Amino acid sequence: MESRLKVLGHPVHPMLVMFPVALLVTAVIFDVVDTVGGPDFLGEVAYWNITVGLIGGLLAAAAGTFDLLAIPTGTRAKRVALTHAAANLAVILLFAAVWAVRLNADSRAAGGALIAIEVVALAILGVSAWLGGELVDRLGVGVDRDANLDAPSSLRSPAATQRIGEAS
Repeated sequence: MESRLKVLGHPVHPMLVMFPVALLVTAVIFDVVDTVGGPDFLGEVAYWNITVGLIGGLLAAAAGTFDLLAIPTGTRAKRVALTHAAANLAVILLFAAVWAVRLNADSRAAGGALIAIEVVALAILGVSAWLGGELVDRLGVGVDRDANLDAPSSLRSPAATQRIGEAS
């Protein structure tokens, strides 16, 4: 199924997700470096990366909602898309909580607890990114008019099973 929201023939949602992902990952890296003794300005830069990452994430979510609503219910694609959306919502909420704590703080630097929340959010983001790839690459959501919305998981394909067996 093709995306309902396109620019010049390309789906908008995949175009928008790279910016918030990169900003949030970079924010966590800057916070870790700042915490272990890096330059003091990195905490401030990380805060602003989170700010812009949250805005970008909300824009990406709005675009993704158009595709989510177009996926037929009862399909594997719908189940994967709902899980992907829920994971992204969790990421946005966790980073928003970190942002809110830092908003009026004397220092925009993150401490250990905030970094722990950020790391958990990044782990969820990693799972969500894989699910997004599954939606586009395996199920064809947003990019293929003749998508197989019930294709099996890429983790269960014969090639993936063979690679897993060879690794053991």
